[in-house]
Amino acid sequence: MAESVSLNTAAKPSSYVEWAPIIAGAVLASAISFVLLTAGAAIGLSMVSVHADKSYGSTAAYAGAFWAIAVPIGSLLAGGYIAGRMRTAWAGPGTDEVQFRDGTHGALVWALSVIVGAMLAASALSTAGHVAGAAASAAGGAAEIAAPAVDGLVRSQTVDPKRPAVTAEQKSEAGRILLASVRNGSLSEGDKTYLGQTVAQVTGVPPEEAQKRVNDAYNAAVTAVEDTRRATAAGGLITATALLLGLAAAWFAAQRGGAHRDESRPASFTYRRPV
Repeated sequence: MAESVSLNTAAKPSSYVEWAPIIAGAVLASAISFVLLTAGAAIGLSMVSVHADKSYGSTAAYAGAFWAIAVPIGSLLAGGYIAGRMRTAWAGPGTDEVQFRDGTHGALVWALSVIVGAMLAASALSTAGHVAGAAASAAGGAAEIAAPAVDGLVRSQTVDPKRPAVTAEQKSEAGRILLASVRNGSLSEGDKTYLGQTVAQVTGVPPEEAQKRVNDAYNAAVTAVEDTRRATAAGGLITATALLLGLAAAWFAAQRGGAHRDESRPASFTYRRPV
């Protein structure tokens, strides 16, 4: 009669790192992350509406931040577990060493997932327009920040067919001056006088009103830039937090997967006590 072979038979692999389970875990984690992020985006869009009584914008923002942290953790838990469970059981090393090696395979699942994600993001940016396109996009984003302030600056109170319309170049120049002044920390007297004269000329408002508009536009640009800075910083912190927690999740899950491998615990959605 043929002898039965135990699934957790210890072996002595030729390498300390087994890339097959690492790649399998990273692929699984990436797929789960993609599906959950897609579902989260759809749910988030369903919570925002042009109708005020049907829109939950603030709730959607908090839910989005939570989802951005929860998805990497959940997906890397699954990927890390797969890597630890599929890794070959080692003969010789003690329990602490086995746990460390299992955890390291989980960490490599995390690292591979992060690297592939970064490469895909860089590839998307390159496809969208390479360096020049990215620079143009960044410039457009800066212009959008100051756009509301510029619109208020050059808005005419009355329609005068004899007065030429404000050109896109004039708006662009005003936006550049406001953003440069925000970066410098103050609006110089020369820029303030120039903008005041331009506003008075294109809108027909008195010089005093034009100067008031310039001051209001500068304050609005400062607020817009500060809000954008805070939002960008918050997004970066959320991303970094999610990735660090994902690393811990992958390490822990790989160790649990390795423990279940060594215990020959059945892979089941329900827990069954090992015999």
